[in-house]
Parts: sequence; structure tokens; C-alpha cells
Amino acid sequence: MQIVKYDQVTDKIIEVRQQKIIVDSDVADLYGVETKDINKAVKNNPEKFPEGYIFELLSNEKNELVENFHRFKRLKHSTALPKAFTERGLYMLATILKSSQAINTTIAIIDTFAKIKELTQTAYQFSKAKTDEQRVKIFENSTEIIADLLGNELTVSQHETSFKLKLPFLEISRKITKVKK
Repeated sequence: MQIVKYDQVTDKIIEVRQQKIIVDSDVADLYGVETKDINKAVKNNPEKFPEGYIFELLSNEKNELVENFHRFKRLKHSTALPKAFTERGLYMLATILKSSQAINTTIAIIDTFAKIKELTQTAYQFSKAKTDEQRVKIFENSTEIIADLLGNELTVSQHETSFKLKLPFLEISRKITKVKK
């Protein structure tokens, strides 16, 4: 059994129609099954996938995926249009797939979307912070979240924080050096 990690999930999340989604072939890859098995599960349980849970990509959206992501090259000559799972659709899919691989994959997907939401909330808090001290604390928290999302096999070995004041905005930069565990 393969354990799915954050970075494997985040690599598959893309934005289509202003929504974060994972395409059916990538979902299948994460769950260790064939794309047809994912689509069959959806077809056999239509009541579990109302509007907003899954949608079919348009032809131009599929072509854009093929152009922008090497992993979708196999879709270039396919007549089938990929399905896009929203976060809610992925959660619902988890109620159908029952293997131990499916459980571990579902946990990784849920944790990844939770981290993305946490990062979004942190960005909102940053915009509302009143003092530089609050901004620094929020910024440090956000870099830890990003480190979790981008490589949980890496550890932070050094922090270097610098501030630049550019009116009318405060610009904060932080350098993180990582080394393999």
C-alpha cells in the first residue's frame, strides 16, 4: 500500500472555472485505480454528486490542460471529456471507495484542502493585521503551512527574515533554506 503525501495531492490540484479541482485521471492516480473505475463509481451513484460536486470539462478546457500540463498529453486525441472533482465531490467519492489505499488517499486529500484553506485564512488575517509584529507572526505561520504543502520530507534549517517598507504597502519577504532529512 502506498501512502499519499501532501505534495502528491497539491501537484494535482488545478484551477478551472475559478474552482480548485482534481481531474478524474489524477483522482484515479491518487487512489491507485483506473480512471474508468472512478467514473463508474460516479455513474453508479449519481445522487451523491449533485451540481457543484463534479462537472465535465469543456473541449477548450481539456485542450488547455493538454497544452499546459505534460501529464494530460494522453488526453490530446481522446474524444472523452475529463470530469473535474471539486473538493466536495472528492469528499463524496471517499464515501464510495473503501480500500485501505482509498482511505489513506482520502485523508491526504482532506488534509491538503484543509491546509490550503488555512493558508487562505492566514492571507486574510495578514491583510487585517494592524501591527508589523502581528504581520510577522502571521507570515511565519503561513511559511510553515507552505512548507507542509510543498515538501513534508524537507526540514527548515535556517530562517532569514527581512522587511521592506514600500509605501503605501508593507512588503515582507522571508527566505527559507531547506535540506533533505
